[in-house]
Amino acid sequence: MNPSPHAQRAQQPAADQPTEQQPTADRTWPAVSVIMPVLNEERHLTDAVGSILTQDYPGELELVLSVGPSKDRTEEIAARLAAGDPRIVVRPNPTGRTPQGLNIAIKASQYSIIVRVDGHSLLPADYVRAAVETMESTGADNVGGIMAAEGVSPFEQAVARAMTSKLGVGNARFHTGGEAGEVETVYLGTFRRSALERVGYYDETFVRAQDWEMNHRIRQTGGRIFFTPRMRVTYRPRPNLRALAKQYFHTGRWRRVVGREHQGTLNLRYLAPPIAVVAMAAGVVAGLFGFWPGWLLPGGYALAMVAGAAVEGRGLPLAAWVRLPLVFATMHVSWGVGFLTSPPRLGQPTPAKS
Repeated sequence: MNPSPHAQRAQQPAADQPTEQQPTADRTWPAVSVIMPVLNEERHLTDAVGSILTQDYPGELELVLSVGPSKDRTEEIAARLAAGDPRIVVRPNPTGRTPQGLNIAIKASQYSIIVRVDGHSLLPADYVRAAVETMESTGADNVGGIMAAEGVSPFEQAVARAMTSKLGVGNARFHTGGEAGEVETVYLGTFRRSALERVGYYDETFVRAQDWEMNHRIRQTGGRIFFTPRMRVTYRPRPNLRALAKQYFHTGRWRRVVGREHQGTLNLRYLAPPIAVVAMAAGVVAGLFGFWPGWLLPGGYALAMVAGAAVEGRGLPLAAWVRLPLVFATMHVSWGVGFLTSPPRLGQPTPAKS
C-alpha cells in the first residue's frame, strides 16, 4: 500500500488556536500510522482497535500493534483482528516493555505522521483528524490532548476524578484541560516521523516516563510540543488500590531518573509529593518520641485530603466520593516514596557481561 501524498504545512497562525481547515474535497490528507504497544490487554484491545479503525479520517490509515508476551489472550485477539483487516500489522515485542514496543512499531510503520495510542485507550471518532489539523496549523513536531480518565466502578470513578484535578496531579493541561498552546509534554502524542528520527526514537532505558523524556529531547533540538483540548482520549484508571499504588510508585521512581538525566527539569509540581512524604514521616517520628506537635503534619495532611475531596468530589456518587481522600493520599504518597527511593542505577544501561 503506497502512502498518500502529504499535505503541505499551513502557515503559522497568529494565535495559538489552530486555523480553520479547507474542506475535505479541496485538499489531500496525509497518510497516518497509528502505533500501539500492547501487553495483557485482553479486556480492552478489541474496543481500542475498533476506535482506531472507525476514525472519521479521509486519508489512509494503518495500525501497527507491537504485542508483548502476554499472560492472557492478547496475542490471540491481535492475530484475529489483523486477519480481519488488512490495515492492521502485528509485530512481536519480546521484552514486553513499552519503549521497545514503541520503537518496534515505529520502525514497522510506513507513514510520516505517527499517532501513539495505548491498548486501554479509546479514541473519539475525530481524534486523528484533529491531530493532523493541529499539527499542520501549528507546525509542531508533536501534538496531544486530554487524558480523559473515566471509571466504571466507584473506585475507578474516584481515581478518574483525582487524575483530572489539580489536587491529584498538579496543573498539567493534559490532565486538567485548558487552552491550546505550547507545553512541555502531552499525553500519548501525534508525531512527525522526522522528529522521532532526529532524536533517535524512544530511549529504551526509560521503562516509565518515556513520553516526558522523549518530548524533552524534541524540545532540546528545536521542536515544539503543542496541546489542544480538541484531542481527547478516554483513559481507564487502575481498578484497585494496589494497582494504583504500584502505578504511581513506579512513575515517581522514573520521574526522578528523568530529573537525573536532564538536569534542571524538576520543579515544585514534581517535588511536592516527596517533600510531603518526608514532612509526614518526620512528624510521625517526632510524635512517637513524645513531641506531640509532630502529629500535626500527618494529621493536617489527612484533613487537607478530606477537605479537598469534599470540594473535588462534587457530583460523584457517594460510593466514589468516600473513596476519594484515600485515592488522593495513595497517589501522592506512592509517587513520593517512589521518587525518594529511586535507585541511582535505575535507567542506566546494564553493563555487558564479560
